Amino acid sequence: MPLAERGVAWAGFGHHVPERRVPNAEIEAELALPAGWIRARSGIEARHYAAPDQALSDLAIPAGAMALSGVDPGEVGLLLLATSTPDHLLPPTAPLVAHRLGLSCGAVDLAGACAGFLHALVLGAGHARMTGQSVLVIAANLLSRRIDPAETASRVLFADGAGAVLLRPSSNPAEGLRSAVLRSDGAGYDLIGIPRGGSRLPFDAPGKGGLRMAMRDGRKVFAAAVEGMTRSASQALAEAGIAAADLMAWLPHQANARIIDKVGANLGLGGVEWLGALAQYGNSSAATMPLALSLRMGREPALPGGPVLLSAFGAGTIWGAAVWQHRP
Repeated sequence: MPLAERGVAWAGFGHHVPERRVPNAEIEAELALPAGWIRARSGIEARHYAAPDQALSDLAIPAGAMALSGVDPGEVGLLLLATSTPDHLLPPTAPLVAHRLGLSCGAVDLAGACAGFLHALVLGAGHARMTGQSVLVIAANLLSRRIDPAETASRVLFADGAGAVLLRPSSNPAEGLRSAVLRSDGAGYDLIGIPRGGSRLPFDAPGKGGLRMAMRDGRKVFAAAVEGMTRSASQALAEAGIAAADLMAWLPHQANARIIDKVGANLGLGGVEWLGALAQYGNSSAATMPLALSLRMGREPALPGGPVLLSAFGAGTIWGAAVWQHRP
């Protein structure tokens, strides 16, 4: 079909979390925190941790397979894997995931931290619309091995998990992205990070530490996330020509409940369905959005057609929002 007549549809959904469930009580006991402390401050009740013999690809592959159920592998032209915890620094993990899924398409890792799925969705939709090929977007993270067990700020939040969405060209040009706003501010580059392991500070550089994720200033991260998500979402809505009341659903990155509540209140989304899985699955960074979407798509009644707002904020700092038309 001609490019001008081509839209992009959500055509398949998948998710996977490790078997081990870690309730708040286990972490609260280890960190000597009062019972209920984590739930009150984050909205999280439990999270899942990978087994010692599991790697990132072991989470991404079953999520991708679920999204591809009944799909001819030949229709997929690209796999985008949004992750901050690949199997190895080199080679990228996406080609291995594609191979294990029976795909021979292009495959690349995308390191966008907690905003990785949003960026991958926007890029994948562009590829699907331009080429007429389907795109598999997977977001997965195995953060339990990268957090400092003694650092409360990150220990109580982060989790392991994966989610996937298949994007398929549609004959309805109104379906798919209606707007996208992607932003960054490198001034906040070191607010959240794993210092050691790159070219700036290799693993064998003098000194100790720097191998675990650290959140330097939680309050500053909170303020930046609320401001960035609010501002970009407002712009995305304006560019799509719709009001908050016109939304069918809101899919935010599941950072913590206080950020989500504040952004939702700022945008006036009280009457809109919020798609989330934070309470039982924690913050698996980029994976939270497709994980929540897949879980919702598997429930009845089905998610009705209409515009969906997506919002995310991640380390770097990068953030953004998009409006996606789901089944006009």
